[in-house]
Amino acid sequence: MRALGQSKWHLWRSEMTRITDLSLLTGWLPVASAVLGAVGAVWLLLPRARRYVTTTMPIVLLTATVLTVALYLVVEEIWRPFPDPIAVSVYVLIGIALAAVLLVVPRILVRKTVLTGVVTVFAALAVLVAVGVRINLEYASYPTVGAALGIEHLDRVDAAELTRREQVISARPLEPAWHPPDGLPDHGRVLTAAIPPTASGFTARDAQIYLPPAYFADPRPLLPVLVLLAGEPGAPQDWFVGGRLAQTMDSFARAHNGLAPVVVVADGTGSQLANPLCLDSKLGNVATYLAVDVPNWTRATLQIDPDPRSWAVGGLSYGGTCALQLATNYPAVYPTFLDMSGQDEPTLGDRQRTVDAAFGGDTAALLRVDPLELLRTRTYPDSAGAFVVGADDAMYRPQVERMYEAAREAGMDVRLRILPGGHNFALWERGLRDQLPWLATRLGLTP
Repeated sequence: MRALGQSKWHLWRSEMTRITDLSLLTGWLPVASAVLGAVGAVWLLLPRARRYVTTTMPIVLLTATVLTVALYLVVEEIWRPFPDPIAVSVYVLIGIALAAVLLVVPRILVRKTVLTGVVTVFAALAVLVAVGVRINLEYASYPTVGAALGIEHLDRVDAAELTRREQVISARPLEPAWHPPDGLPDHGRVLTAAIPPTASGFTARDAQIYLPPAYFADPRPLLPVLVLLAGEPGAPQDWFVGGRLAQTMDSFARAHNGLAPVVVVADGTGSQLANPLCLDSKLGNVATYLAVDVPNWTRATLQIDPDPRSWAVGGLSYGGTCALQLATNYPAVYPTFLDMSGQDEPTLGDRQRTVDAAFGGDTAALLRVDPLELLRTRTYPDSAGAFVVGADDAMYRPQVERMYEAAREAGMDVRLRILPGGHNFALWERGLRDQLPWLATRLGLTP
């Protein structure tokens, strides 16, 4: 009986894993959600009731339109929490969701039966799910059902489990000198850690740190470090959810006998909606946090290669802009960078607003740390970097190309990769996979 119970448990667990691994970006599920959403919309919009069609429905649709326009004006014209506008198509989808919710009660009142109520509620839910899936396709933030539900498949490790090794392996490149021991795991582990803002005073959220299989070997190879930054809005966890960081690094490690960079996904904003511009300013000392506190803590806490030549900084969108800011302002700390879909300058939407908020109107203070200005006035013969952007990213592609040319003219060893796609996590996941071999060689991991 016990064996039968365990068998049923494993079967149920296997089935649940199969469901949570369903893709929200490709395959049949996005199509099915769109079809069900359309059917739900038909139920909400076309009942056999003349007054509903001629009076109630137009009023509800007008109300949803007014609310959506009001939301657009508040977010894009008044509040402006993001440096770049949200796509109009997203607001249209939000309006459709609002209309579905507002139509629930009137639709039930057309025929006051339990069946009508149940079907109407499910119809509205179908529309909401379809809208959510379609918005997710825009940004690719949640690649699977499990990711959308907050279910993770990460092997986490506690800081207390990390012990220092007496024997280490240090070489450049490291791979030829490395011989993996028997029993090395086939995947890395993830550590959550609060990195104290000793020098900066910046209030940051916990970092998420990927430790590759080789980190747990004895003797331990001294691995290079990649500091990664998320976008805005965003959080360090985004790299593991939408960016599928652990899968990317595990795949690289399997191809290199367990070797991969240690990846410290640090917090570069302080909160989900904050935009402190990755500068030391009135908005917070983010640059000092990322260029001083994060490296100091990492070297003191983890057994890694301390040589700056083995360190890189990278990021997506805001994080890509930030990576280039750090590479130009602190080239001795981060001589290698990965800028994916970054901007040509730190911004809150326009130059004057940025200068006023960060530096009290002092434009010269911004220019002293602005990466484009630094690339025009300095040379960086010891720095190298990769720029990645989507071919369809109409807003960011020209900015990335501009920064690539400026970096090249400043003496940096740079490369530009334009990949199919837009401004979303599908592009950034592919971009990291695409540049990881180059990074590994540059950081002294592989020949």
